[in-house]
Amino acid sequence: MTAIQKFESFYTDLASMKIEQLASVYSNDVVFIDPIAAHEGINAVEDYFSKLLHNAKYCTFNIHEIQETKTNNHVVTWQMVFTSSRMNKGKPIAVDGITMLKIADDRVVYHRDYYDLGQMVYENIPLIGRLIKKIKRALS
Repeated sequence: MTAIQKFESFYTDLASMKIEQLASVYSNDVVFIDPIAAHEGINAVEDYFSKLLHNAKYCTFNIHEIQETKTNNHVVTWQMVFTSSRMNKGKPIAVDGITMLKIADDRVVYHRDYYDLGQMVYENIPLIGRLIKKIKRALS
């Protein structure tokens, strides 16, 4: 399996994956950045995933497209669907995003996620969510 195939397999079946399997996808010195935080090294990424998956009752990624932009660099478009008892009354939340990947030695060495943190979090907190949606309507 190529690094991209391992990446896609891991994320599309996230619910059944074990944290230890991240080491087969990511290098030991991976840099992982998303709108929430930045992490350096596989141990930091494993800790981050452990906390994220502990808080989510369900999480899956629908990968729409993977494009190689130049050798060993890829852009992935996706939609994440998750549920959390802490947000949206436990109902599914869908978040669209893009990931930039750099591959070396058949593992991901750089992972950068871009997504709307408001779509993921703020819009799903009762009082804040209504306020953000009202502001968006006023601006559109």
